[in-house]
Amino acid sequence: MEIQISNHQLQILFKAAAELGAITALVHAGKIKPYLKKAEAFRLYGRNQVEHWIAEGLITPRKDGDHSACWRIDRLEVEALAKAHLLLQML
Repeated sequence: MEIQISNHQLQILFKAAAELGAITALVHAGKIKPYLKKAEAFRLYGRNQVEHWIAEGLITPRKDGDHSACWRIDRLEVEALAKAHLLLQML
């Protein structure tokens, strides 16, 4: 099976890969937090979209502690899903 891809589509893919690589490097260097608060993820990517990803099991929210602890979401997981979602819409 051969997949045809235009130069523009390839450019979009490379840009997304570079952005994810940069985020990964910043997380590993300690320049940005590896997790987002659930509310922050809602603000950045939309509440419906984040809740859909959670319901589908594509991202796993984690909770530190018991009753009043905040939910947090792995930044790399949500960034990768957001990029994939955007790429699927563009391609």
